Amino acid sequence: MFSLDELRAVPLFASLTDEQVWQLAKAGADVRLLPGEYILHEGDTRRALFVLIEGRIEVTKFVDGSERIIGVRGPGESFGELPLALNAPFAASFRATERSRVMRVDAKEFQAVAASAPEFSAAVRAAAMERVGGLQDIAAEPLQAPLTVVGPRWDNATHELREFLIRNSIDFDWIYPAEDSRFPLVRLTNGSVLTEPSLRDVAAAIGLSVAPQLATYDVAIVGGGPAGLAAAVYGASEGLSTILVEREAPGGQAGTSSRIENYLGFPFGVSGEELALRALEQAKRLGAEIVVTRTADGLDPVSRSIRLDGGDVVTARTVVVATGVAWRQLEIASLDRLRGRGVYYGAAPGEAKTVQGKDIYLVGGGNSAGQAAINFSNFANCVTLLVRGEALERTMSHYLIEQLKGKSNVRVQTHSEVVDAFGDDHLEAIAVINRAHGVTTRRDTSDLFIMIGADAQTAWLPEVLLRDQQGYLITGPQVLRAGSWQVDRDPYLLETTVPGIFAVGDVRSGSVKRVAAGVGEGSMAIAFVHQYLAQDAAGRPS
Repeated sequence: MFSLDELRAVPLFASLTDEQVWQLAKAGADVRLLPGEYILHEGDTRRALFVLIEGRIEVTKFVDGSERIIGVRGPGESFGELPLALNAPFAASFRATERSRVMRVDAKEFQAVAASAPEFSAAVRAAAMERVGGLQDIAAEPLQAPLTVVGPRWDNATHELREFLIRNSIDFDWIYPAEDSRFPLVRLTNGSVLTEPSLRDVAAAIGLSVAPQLATYDVAIVGGGPAGLAAAVYGASEGLSTILVEREAPGGQAGTSSRIENYLGFPFGVSGEELALRALEQAKRLGAEIVVTRTADGLDPVSRSIRLDGGDVVTARTVVVATGVAWRQLEIASLDRLRGRGVYYGAAPGEAKTVQGKDIYLVGGGNSAGQAAINFSNFANCVTLLVRGEALERTMSHYLIEQLKGKSNVRVQTHSEVVDAFGDDHLEAIAVINRAHGVTTRRDTSDLFIMIGADAQTAWLPEVLLRDQQGYLITGPQVLRAGSWQVDRDPYLLETTVPGIFAVGDVRSGSVKRVAAGVGEGSMAIAFVHQYLAQDAAGRPS
């Protein structure tokens, strides 16, 4: 409990009587923070008054995808006035830079004192207005992107770089080149220029981790989709040295969803990008090491060493395979030739702005295609969804079908398939056949997005990790039925045919292909990792 002397040193409490100060002291929580610990995050909705009694706190805010320090609080200073006065969420985060002690007075207790202390109430309202002014100043500052991409609209390497930056929430400016040259070019804020850089070069230049830091880890996770991110969060939170290796960007296919409407706890939906970024920040804050732009090329099942492209090796006591699936490709030569130049597999939400006012086509009848169609309809003149089947009801969630019906510029054409594409340096038209009538028509368009199912990403794994007929990893009871288990215990539910190697999410045979299911499996895998490591430490068969 706070003493009267401690609270009397707070300028905000100067107008209060001793009795009122004691009332706050008895109602206030005494929150102790370690260096780097957050007491509040941007977007939190809890209404309370916070007063720093000891230590130092930084005020941070995400601006253009990166966390920026916008202020500090010292002993005796307060925060939380804006949510109290305006019933608004916190516009910034608050993080201790040293051991700190904070008083938290919840809204009900604050209002009980403020009702009989008009000067105190007025001081809190004045502080809230001051915070609004500070935020307005930040919003008025000219924005400078951390890098500029120079490259043509129809250059495949430029498109891959833009998609990588969008998926990783890196703000950038994109300009067309004034003359022919080597592309893409990347200009950094320090004046340096990268010519035809790899994604790894760009990632390293902007401060992302691209190489493992330790020789050995308790758990190595391959794949940064919902299942992999959940495993990283739970592994790090439970004290395991944890590394996650991702070839492109956190979120996997779910990260490209413009809005996931049926994820528990988000009544108005959440974008895949936001969900992935929140999970990524959570994993990093808890101590997980996140390495991007690296592809797993092989796995030694005995040493559990993962060979990465570029020659690095990650060795771990346990491995969680969460590589998910990749979009299935249409075997049409003209589409291959125009890939990245109007023909795209998948659809990141950031691509929507590039189709402003155009007539575009999407191929696929699943949820990903439905979510993309809804997102693109806000920008494109017309969105046509080409579906091979006879109806969407068999492959798409009901809520998405209903939303599509409400979009006047979205057309759904069933029994339809793309059979050819036309264009020189970029897509200009496609040929579409209606299988029900046997009629093929040419459709003018510069943008075709294909989402027709997916294949398991397991080719990099050794044959000793058994798959089902579709290439998905078998686990748990399936392993027993296959007769390939050699250890004197049953395999854990998510354990593959090799003890200590687990499979989660879409890459696992029989998994439910939903974000929530992937998150559940990722967290559950860490419980099995703990059991495996405990048996290994005890010298029992693991």
